[in-house]
Amino acid sequence: MAWLLLIVGGLFEVGFTTCLRFVDGFRNIPWTLGFLASVTLSMGLLEVASRSIPLGTAYAVWTGIGALGTVAVGILWFGEPTTTLRMLLILGVVVCIAGLKLTA
Repeated sequence: MAWLLLIVGGLFEVGFTTCLRFVDGFRNIPWTLGFLASVTLSMGLLEVASRSIPLGTAYAVWTGIGALGTVAVGILWFGEPTTTLRMLLILGVVVCIAGLKLTA
């Protein structure tokens, strides 16, 4: 169950990084509320998951999910580049996250 909570928390990290793009100095209220809700849920789920998963592993996986998801959002919705090197580096992050999961 802790791993599921950690994954959901990582997905909420993608939510708060995406909202952060639109908060406009925290003047855009709907996006700011989305940011605050997402960051609260994300951090809360990380905290709960880290009760059962070693903290360093939980944090690395949570950050990795957030980073990968944010890169995917950037590519799919904001037209960010998809160079071969960038994709290989993203694959490296995925392999590292899987390795942490297997060793935890």
